[in-house]
Amino acid sequence: MNVVIIEDEDRTARQLERLLKKYDPSIHVLTQLPSVKDAVAWFSEHTQPDLAFMDIHLEDGLAFRIFEQLSLTVPVIFTTAYDEYVLKAFKVNSVDYLLKPVDYEELVAAMEKFKTIRGQPVLPDLNALLQLIQKPQTSSFKERFMVTIGTKIHSIEVADIAYCYSEEKATFLVTKAGQLLPLEYSLDQLSGLVNPGHFFRVNRQFLVARTAIQAVHAYSAGKLKLDLLPVSRHEVFVSMSRLSEFKDWLGR
Repeated sequence: MNVVIIEDEDRTARQLERLLKKYDPSIHVLTQLPSVKDAVAWFSEHTQPDLAFMDIHLEDGLAFRIFEQLSLTVPVIFTTAYDEYVLKAFKVNSVDYLLKPVDYEELVAAMEKFKTIRGQPVLPDLNALLQLIQKPQTSSFKERFMVTIGTKIHSIEVADIAYCYSEEKATFLVTKAGQLLPLEYSLDQLSGLVNPGHFFRVNRQFLVARTAIQAVHAYSAGKLKLDLLPVSRHEVFVSMSRLSEFKDWLGR
């Protein structure tokens, strides 16, 4: 079975591939694609695989945009960091959905479902999915994170978070008071857990709160550079693929 993984976080993609190999060692992952743009280009040049796994939020937009640009018949299992309430709503459609981090037993169930419908034209109701994913889910957003350091458990209010970033396969949050704490979530997961009206994924490494942005500077080649408070030890740029969306978000 040939599979394509459309996912913008390498760690998540590798974990999914390991679980697929555990389920069936003969599964061949043809490629990992991090964006809508890369997926459209790849599918335009290659034969469609037997199955595709798609992260709903990619580095340059929603995965549904792939279907708007191509006539795909490949069965899709979407992955999402949204909570189980939203996940259940997704499941009314004919394509299956997995909550991140992907659970092995859930993956097995999805693969078994795929086998029963294999060869049948199964495509998602894109309009229904877009309405669902874009509808505010304020009641489902996390209000605090529990962080374990040594033997102590800290409760951190989301309102106190300035930004989160990933570094060397780990994720950290920085509070408005300058406290640096480790998180067990990936940035991809965090993007689905916090209110998108308050936080924005400016690039693959940083998720920032609107209140942490002190200044936005025009940089070379149309880039934007952010000054954050507390000051980040990394330079923070807005990804080129997210410039337009970032400007819209900042102006709301």
